[in-house]
Amino acid sequence: MNISYNWLKQYINCNLPADEVAKNLTSIGLEVGSVEQIQTIKGGLEGLVIGEVLTCIAHPNSDHLHLTTINIGQPETLKVVCGAPNVAKGQKVVVATIGTKLYSGEESFTIKKSKIRGEESEGMLCSEVELGIGTDHSGIIVLPADVKPGTLAKDYFQVESDTVIEVDITPNRIDAASHYGVARDLAAYYALYQPEIKLQKYPVDAFKIQDNSLPIKVTVENTDACPRYSALTINNITIKESPTWMLNYFRAVGIRPINNVVDATNFVLHAMGQPIHAFDAAKIQGKHVIVKNLPEGTPFVTLDGTERKLSNSDLMICDEKGGMCIGGVFGGLESGVSESTTGIFLESAYFNPVSIRKTARRHGLNTDASFRYERGCDPNNTLYILKFAALLIQNVAGGTISSEITDIYPTPIAPKQMALSFNKISSLIGKEIDKATIKTILNALEMEIVRETSQDLVLSIPSYRVDVERDVDVIEDILRIYGYNNVPIESSVKSSISFSSKPDSHKLQNIIAEQLTASGFNEILNNSLTKASYYENLKTYKAENCVKLLNPLSNDLNVMRQTLLFGGLESIAYNSNRKNQDLKLYEFGNCYYFNTENKKQGETLAAYSEDFFLGMWITGNKFAQTWVRSEEKSSVFELKGYVNNVLDRLGVNSTNLHKENFNDELITEGQLAKSNEGKIGLKFGLVNKKLLKQFDIDNEVFYAEISWNSLLKLIQNHQVKYSEMSKFPEVKRDLALLLNKEVEFNAIETLAYESERKLLKSVTLFDVYEGKNLEAGKKSYAVSFILQDKEKTLTDKQIDAIMGKIQKNLEEKLGAKLR
Repeated sequence: MNISYNWLKQYINCNLPADEVAKNLTSIGLEVGSVEQIQTIKGGLEGLVIGEVLTCIAHPNSDHLHLTTINIGQPETLKVVCGAPNVAKGQKVVVATIGTKLYSGEESFTIKKSKIRGEESEGMLCSEVELGIGTDHSGIIVLPADVKPGTLAKDYFQVESDTVIEVDITPNRIDAASHYGVARDLAAYYALYQPEIKLQKYPVDAFKIQDNSLPIKVTVENTDACPRYSALTINNITIKESPTWMLNYFRAVGIRPINNVVDATNFVLHAMGQPIHAFDAAKIQGKHVIVKNLPEGTPFVTLDGTERKLSNSDLMICDEKGGMCIGGVFGGLESGVSESTTGIFLESAYFNPVSIRKTARRHGLNTDASFRYERGCDPNNTLYILKFAALLIQNVAGGTISSEITDIYPTPIAPKQMALSFNKISSLIGKEIDKATIKTILNALEMEIVRETSQDLVLSIPSYRVDVERDVDVIEDILRIYGYNNVPIESSVKSSISFSSKPDSHKLQNIIAEQLTASGFNEILNNSLTKASYYENLKTYKAENCVKLLNPLSNDLNVMRQTLLFGGLESIAYNSNRKNQDLKLYEFGNCYYFNTENKKQGETLAAYSEDFFLGMWITGNKFAQTWVRSEEKSSVFELKGYVNNVLDRLGVNSTNLHKENFNDELITEGQLAKSNEGKIGLKFGLVNKKLLKQFDIDNEVFYAEISWNSLLKLIQNHQVKYSEMSKFPEVKRDLALLLNKEVEFNAIETLAYESERKLLKSVTLFDVYEGKNLEAGKKSYAVSFILQDKEKTLTDKQIDAIMGKIQKNLEEKLGAKLR
């Protein structure tokens, strides 16, 4: 959230440097992401001046350009070629002189002396867009006739310097999601360390009801979803542009101005943290506002022009004809303030946070209002906010307050009370803080001390502090205001003997992570929350097995992942789009599953499970082209090598895994390995091209997924043992085998080990040939067999017998022939 320092100082009499204020904010838990010096209009309008159009004639070589002469308060006039359709003699305009830098977003350009269609131009007449003060580019800005030529544009538009402080508000601290909320926390800190700095709340003593010319009845039918509803009307207002002081605040924090009344409601939201809404009073049918739910499927068009089908759980602000606004979330297209509005119905309400959150998620809406309402506003502050907003609207739009205040609050929400023990404060903080200091902090935090004893305090918690539920929350507040750095760190460390399971999963993860990193991999950490749409129509990971969130932040984060694959593809797509296409990535992470068949009475979590995986991805080039080496693409065999290295490092004998080939909708040309119990320990292969297209990835991607817990079970009894190098030589024998194309090397390897378990040490494929001089449907494998006896030298007779047995089994079971 962006905070304007100029705006902030309206609520706290602080003139400290912005960097020091930012440091103090971070120390009290409102972490500052950045501090930036700005001007309320980018570039500060340097080089721009107000001019008068002395002459304006058609360009002789163009059907839309004009030749103008401009008086900018200097002895010499400027010749400017202008293409705006509304330029005319006698106008007062904004002129960018030669050398002026203008901005368009992050881009900029400098005005130069030039010739346009053969005519000299010494500047530029500017529109709102060129100045960065609006979005109207239909023509140049035409100023009032009484503006003096030569006036600097920065003086006319009252450009100010400001400092924008970016504050990272945690979800539980919605009370600080406003300029006043930040000022209130700062004032609590300064009450302890610089008590002369005080919080300043805008007075509403001037508020008064002037007549009753615009009465509007209010009925709240659903008081559960709307516990409090306050409103009034203001008549005879004038819709126009907001004053410069307000626009400067808006520009600083990035709020788009609309008109003075709508801007006033947005000002109140960002100033005080309480959303309010203004309805055009003339559009309220029957002069009756009804807060209720509408029938399921009722169509309603919101401000963005989208027709939405309402749920019967959506709280609506209605008139006697129908819905005007989705309460606390989004306004309606037909009931809003427009240029023709002369009277408004002003709403300041407290809505049930759960109701607002469900409605916002249901319709995929995330507005400034819903952001605050769903986290909890102050139910006991609606009247102050209503008066504050009414006075502000009168200030910027005129008008009279034309009705009594309606305040429907059938069941008042009382502030929470809780006991706070001095001993517990000392115990949790680790330091005994003086009682007077504690009380100073509590008073500064507006936590009223209801009762006090020598042992504890009874506090009344302000209703805007929705995050304070227990005494430990109060202690946390005391500590952050007192200062974390003021608690000494002990020189001794107290610890207990810890136990780690065997094998130590965390230790092994570090070992494998170091191995993969040394091999050129980068570790990634993706969100466990992902899109449900990834799992639609999948058989491998069925959508019904997803663990779904009840209140997801968005449709992109509405289920928990069943596989690491999609997160890795998102990372690859992100890097590929930034020209980083040669990637080797790995991730350790949990995956989550829901199986309705596992449901048990009284065991809520029985249907849920999770498993831990290691995912590996490679894509792009294995080697980039250099002067000594040609470019080489990554392949599934490269990935297989990395997988085998992981198994070897963990002590897994891959010959004890049952391997088979597989293809599914995610992986093609894949291989999986199962344990003796039939559980899949790992799988790897080429990611399906259709899936890659879904992620806009052009290169092939190879993916491996290892069930970490399954591997740990395989090695739980594994011990690293010393083995002396054999004194007796290895013997190598090669066979050139002619086989059917469907026979794979895995079958040869498995059959060879079954034929000779003791003396056969390894089986290696070193050549594959398919092509000329072979029978149709055949291929040739060249395979090496390594034999060794650690007790003695093998004789030719033993070697021939072993190779004969292997050859016979290959011929009988696989149909192999020697070439």
